[in-house]
Amino acid sequence: MSIVIPGIRGRAPAAPLAEPVRVLGIDPGSQRTGVGIIDVDATGRSRHVFHATLSLTANENFALRLKQIFDELGEIIQMHQPQEVAIERVFMAKNADSALKLGQARGAAICAVVHRGLAVNEYAAKEIKQAVVGGGGADKTQIQHMVGVLLQLPGKIQADAADALAIALAHAHTRSTMHRIGIPRTAWRRRR
Repeated sequence: MSIVIPGIRGRAPAAPLAEPVRVLGIDPGSQRTGVGIIDVDATGRSRHVFHATLSLTANENFALRLKQIFDELGEIIQMHQPQEVAIERVFMAKNADSALKLGQARGAAICAVVHRGLAVNEYAAKEIKQAVVGGGGADKTQIQHMVGVLLQLPGKIQADAADALAIALAHAHTRSTMHRIGIPRTAWRRRR
């Protein structure tokens, strides 16, 4: 049976993924940056590898916080060797100063990733919540709970680290779906 999608002629589903893929999820922040790493197997099943929260508040100098994000993410990438990276897309904040700082922290994280030869996949907060919890309006507690359930982690996970793992899980779900149906993610978005 052929699936017909407007604008795309019947494509057969791709062959199964052979090797597990290691995915790094990053939840950027100017005070704390969450980092989560998972392995995704050929069936789309995810396994926890690592998670941490980079605490940046010891540096009062904001430029040194950005350097810390760049350096520590670089060390984590070197240690765990992820193959794919996902990061949360910037959202609109009520406070302009906070939004600018978040954007700069995100930029430092992206530079750390790209500097090590990895591509960056971006996801909106609603996409991440939908993929992990099943609803785009989920709160942090629901995300923490579902990340723990999906990755079989005991106890409560720190919120920023849970968000980073949720970003990695959202990417894992998305890449698995894209692989199964043979359609690039860009084709999912409605054209206006």
